[in-house]
Amino acid sequence: MAIVYDTLKNRTFADIEASYGVKDTMLYALGLGLGQDPMDPKQLRHVYEEDLVTLPTMGVVLATPGFWVKEPDTGVDWPKVLHGEQGLTIHRPLPPKGRVVSRFHIDEIIDKGAGKGALMYTTRELRDAATNEALCSITSTSFLRGDGGFGGPSGPIRQPHPVPKGTPDASFDWAVGRHAALLYRLNGDYNPVHADPKAAAQGGFAQPILHGLCSYGVAGWAVTNLLCDGDATRLRRFDLRFTSPVYPGETLRTEVWKQGPGVAAFRVSVPARNVIVLNNGRAEYLP
Repeated sequence: MAIVYDTLKNRTFADIEASYGVKDTMLYALGLGLGQDPMDPKQLRHVYEEDLVTLPTMGVVLATPGFWVKEPDTGVDWPKVLHGEQGLTIHRPLPPKGRVVSRFHIDEIIDKGAGKGALMYTTRELRDAATNEALCSITSTSFLRGDGGFGGPSGPIRQPHPVPKGTPDASFDWAVGRHAALLYRLNGDYNPVHADPKAAAQGGFAQPILHGLCSYGVAGWAVTNLLCDGDATRLRRFDLRFTSPVYPGETLRTEVWKQGPGVAAFRVSVPARNVIVLNNGRAEYLP
């Protein structure tokens, strides 16, 4: 079954309401590796209930619609879908616990042509269930590798944020624990490729890989340290492109280039393999 553009573009999604508590907030931070230095007060404020602060990137795991492209009526060749880009705009800091409503819609589906795949742009709005106040807007780009040539529009294609070629203004190294994927998956993504060596091998990986959104959260923590002195409440926007998988146990190096008041470009690499894993990053923050 192939994609029918109008049907998929106009697909409707029911609102999703979900609750989370302080244990969920701390578990999310622990899954990124925070707490590995129990004497660091910047880490402790995200993993200890006293004056607990929620990391802003936690919004990407709350009240998600799941892997809905697997439904037969979408027409999507779902085994060939890749998570290409992730964006987050923070309207106000997430409280340590609460009840949220998620509203999801498809913005556009770009047909790159037969044999070239397609791009699907989506947006999810996260709101406080009690007040309807906007908490954050979450954007995503999916690369539908097996679905080009269905007659959809050929553009416009969103352009990634350019990263300067010169020396970065600062860098931050963060060691990802070998058990990181096993811990992070408790946030709700139970894809076996992140836990089962056999499933990883079937996907062409030497070992289970880290969740892309875990590396995204690590990058958010790194940028918070580099630009916001560890104060996560100052982060206002966080966008990037996924370029290569990360393996648990690796060290991620985040590099930033300041581009004006409250704006910076960034990228993330694994120095041991000399590979860029997250690229075209754009961060906006309160200076």
